[in-house]
Amino acid sequence: MNTTHAVDLIGVTKHYAHGVTALDDVTIGFGAGTFTAVMGPSGSGKSTLLQCAAGLDRPSAGRVVVDGRDLAALGDRKLTLLRRDRIGFVFQSFNLLPSLTAEQNVGLPLRLAGRRPDRELVRQSLAAVGLAERAGHRPAEMSGGQQQRVSIARALVTRPAVLFADEPTGALDANTSRDVLRLLRTLVDRQAQTIVMVTHDAVAASYADRVVFLADGRVFGELHEPTAELVATRMLQLEASC
Repeated sequence: MNTTHAVDLIGVTKHYAHGVTALDDVTIGFGAGTFTAVMGPSGSGKSTLLQCAAGLDRPSAGRVVVDGRDLAALGDRKLTLLRRDRIGFVFQSFNLLPSLTAEQNVGLPLRLAGRRPDRELVRQSLAAVGLAERAGHRPAEMSGGQQQRVSIARALVTRPAVLFADEPTGALDANTSRDVLRLLRTLVDRQAQTIVMVTHDAVAASYADRVVFLADGRVFGELHEPTAELVATRMLQLEASC
């Protein structure tokens, strides 16, 4: 385990029913304050890697360490608390409650934790994603990109050690996607936020510091300082070899 890593997977294997091995002895670390994209063909194990790394699913073998905590050593309650306090999630679907304002949606994780939302903290989270002036608006009054920004603000309100994003631009058009990706890049550069993003989009991956490629549940190399062209070429090579 590397103490400069926000997340470490050590020999992680995940078996499912009918003999399916989604992850096969994966060892990989995600540096604190870095932006990593995870890519691979359909069925390569990238979503399973994200779920195991985020504590949403327990591996069949191996260890996952997040923010210095070995998840295997945590019972269900302590794991839930760690996910709530130290891990942020952003998904393709925004998962905002339509009856709540942006401010109320962002404060929801704090309220669910039994804490009264600190209005200033919530406003700071909205300001960090460029939506301070939209605090009183409901999801139906915002664009898709703005809704995704609210979901990112909600993920950031607990000041997580790591933000996991699963296809965060998958439901957005190209221009809006770029806005969201620039926001994620800014969070890393200005706030040293650790981000691990699963994506199928070479352009999205090019915003990361590093791209990790998976195939058949194993790591098949990585790319540093990626460009969209290099990522696309590597993906074509990977798909041809599978």
